Amino acid sequence: MTLPSKRPTLAEALAAAKDTRSLEIGSNILQKTPEIFRQHFGDKPAVIIADANTFEAAGRIVCDAFQQNFQCLEPFIFADPNLYAEHKFVAEIVESMKGHDAIPVAVGSGTINDLTKLAAHELDRPYMCVATAASMDGYTAFGASITQNGSKQTFFCPAPRAVVADLDVITAAPGKMNSWGYTDLVAKVTAGADWLLSDAMGAEPVHAEAWKIIQPGLRELIAEPAGVPARQTKSISRLVEGLMLAGFAMQAAKNSRAASGAEHQFSHLWDMQHHTHNGAAPSHGFKVGIGTLAVTALYEYLLDQPVEQLNVDACCEAWPDEVALRDRVRERFSQGDLIVVALEESRAKWITRDELRDQLKKLRTLWPTLKGQLREQLLSFDELKRTLSAAGAPTQPEDIGISRERLRDSFWMAYFIRRRFTVLDLAVRTNLLEKALEHIFGVNGRWPIAPAGINAASKR
Repeated sequence: MTLPSKRPTLAEALAAAKDTRSLEIGSNILQKTPEIFRQHFGDKPAVIIADANTFEAAGRIVCDAFQQNFQCLEPFIFADPNLYAEHKFVAEIVESMKGHDAIPVAVGSGTINDLTKLAAHELDRPYMCVATAASMDGYTAFGASITQNGSKQTFFCPAPRAVVADLDVITAAPGKMNSWGYTDLVAKVTAGADWLLSDAMGAEPVHAEAWKIIQPGLRELIAEPAGVPARQTKSISRLVEGLMLAGFAMQAAKNSRAASGAEHQFSHLWDMQHHTHNGAAPSHGFKVGIGTLAVTALYEYLLDQPVEQLNVDACCEAWPDEVALRDRVRERFSQGDLIVVALEESRAKWITRDELRDQLKKLRTLWPTLKGQLREQLLSFDELKRTLSAAGAPTQPEDIGISRERLRDSFWMAYFIRRRFTVLDLAVRTNLLEKALEHIFGVNGRWPIAPAGINAASKR
């Protein structure tokens, strides 16, 4: 299929969005929040949702601006220092808002926005967002990523009606929050490759409008990685624009496919395993960054293989029936909740051997053309690594507390936990994943693993 190649303006992307009607990006614009609020919610009262840090960063100014000429209820400020996107905190917001009809104004980044988004949906109200960091693409996304019953889940709920992104506040975001967002934006490169692959394999067609919003301008939006940790306004502005566009693309498609592929499955897996490093969970963006490198390494191996000569009979012989599939899941996972998720998700995408045979025959015919499209879409592993490093992001799994052995296992486990068709599915269906892992983690691979009994000194 022919895909759009021209980068849309923000106004064009906003017009394609299903939920968000206003996006204001600029410097020193927090004071405009009440005016924008009135345009979309009239004389309804507002209530600010924040935590202690985001209230100091932007919430107090927004609150004061509302109180000058507007009805604004007492802010709801989370006091829990261990606040995260967990459903119990959604319930706290919902309970606090049952006694009034105020419109929530989320002041914060990923956690505050997702909690408020789902709470507003449960109350059947629209909401507004004031962004405080360019840390992820969820501000304008359709859906909220929330942990419930120990499992990270995407709850379908509308994006904010209006968004204010003050570049002064975002540029000053603490630590490496903006670098987190940069890695989440770069991940759209591999997510796009996975979507092209899924479309070609007949699993999930590319949504042309959503593709047009995020992909044509992606290279330009990620072109200045060093400016992000340097807090350069131009680079931060591009980053904010890219993350908002990713959200609009998800709105247009009504799912996360436009912004999420196999690289996100690594992050979701480690979330579900409750992974921590140095006493804390690594950021979503940095986990996704390592996932993006892992997926790129896998793509590079597969693109060097003569798939047009694939032995389809051998692949079908290796393909498990439903009983063998269940056994393979149980061999890979030890956590009961993860076994349940993996069984459900892998069953949802399982196909018969006859269906696999038809699909792989189609792949052999398509491969010469598809291979060229994927090469054009992807960054090389080395270029991606340089880009992430310049943005202040980790480039080795050990940087986020993931050993190479665990990363190797994660390829298989990430495959099982999501039904979405990605490069992991291509590698498994062509019976090439294990060979790819032997290469990636072999002596000449991207992440060599020393054979048992060989210490670091002898490796050198």
